[in-house]
Amino acid sequence: MYKWLDERLDLTGLYQKVLRKAFPVHHSFFLGEITLFAFIVLVLTGVFLTLNFEPSIREVKLPDGRTVPAAYASVLYIDSLPFGAVIRSLHHWSAHVMIAAAFLHMLRILLSGAYKKPRELNYLVGLALLGLAVVTAFTGYALPYDNYAVTATRIGYGIAASIPWVGGAIAEVMFGGEFPGSTKSIPRLFSLHVLWLPLLLMALIGAHLAIMMKQKHTQPRYAERVAPGKILGVPMYPQQLVMMGILFALYVGIMTLIAGAFLAHPIEAFGPPTPNTPAVKPDWYFLWIYGILQLIPSTWEFHLFGATIGPEFIGGVVIPGILGLVGLLLPFLDTRKDKMRYMELPSEHPVRTSVILALLVFFLMST
Repeated sequence: MYKWLDERLDLTGLYQKVLRKAFPVHHSFFLGEITLFAFIVLVLTGVFLTLNFEPSIREVKLPDGRTVPAAYASVLYIDSLPFGAVIRSLHHWSAHVMIAAAFLHMLRILLSGAYKKPRELNYLVGLALLGLAVVTAFTGYALPYDNYAVTATRIGYGIAASIPWVGGAIAEVMFGGEFPGSTKSIPRLFSLHVLWLPLLLMALIGAHLAIMMKQKHTQPRYAERVAPGKILGVPMYPQQLVMMGILFALYVGIMTLIAGAFLAHPIEAFGPPTPNTPAVKPDWYFLWIYGILQLIPSTWEFHLFGATIGPEFIGGVVIPGILGLVGLLLPFLDTRKDKMRYMELPSEHPVRTSVILALLVFFLMST
């Protein structure tokens, strides 16, 4: 059978080109794998949650006589299922791990200069993946439709609606109308969260891995001394795949223990949304934007060509947009002509390292 398939699909050639690819043995390279593992767990747990969730705010009556939105009631139902609360908690914590691992992975890329020629394209794909992961997490915020979800998502709605000239259209596309209140909001966010954004993430992950396989990893600095001009590492098959299998099993085991010990987001404690719901801070990966919004004076408002430029737009769009633009342009600001093979040390580029650390401090202080 193998010979028959090999004659038609060139499996031996595939083995030599792909499965024998060398992977560097360096602890920092596992951040990418952890990001991928978290995404896989998110998809698997998300399937279970989707099958038991009703994306609607229609009023339903609970067995105890309370009338609550259907989305809220369906999350209560999920928590009542065997292991339902643990699976939902595993989904919650894996989202945090995915964003944290992707952020640390990007930080390693920046500090080691791995965004330089010839890896500019894959750096941009990775940057898009990080941004898309955050947006996907945001769309999942509102789905339980409790007090926490509504107030945290309302901040995002206000930022989207504050964009001059096109804010109303963007808010309409993303939220289906005013949030909270519109009956289209939860179905719209649900479709983005479980279908369109995951499909985009899968496409970008596939592109990221394909480009990496073609270009190969940057090599750890010690490889230049140990094996100059050569690729130092272990082959993808079987060593790397075995290590990834072990790491994935460890990830699932550890995260399941965490999910069981620290059940996430107890919606019964928050309760369904009410007109007097107080403002609630968002999760850590949005806190820096929330912090910027708190720092900008409410008097920073002016009118331009019939549109209002206000604090929400400045703090929620302009400042993050400038930082994002700098990140996009970073590979093209480098004047390097030759192809980069080895990771750079942060101490070799003090200006770049200082700027990155300053931005990291800004991020932490804003939270």
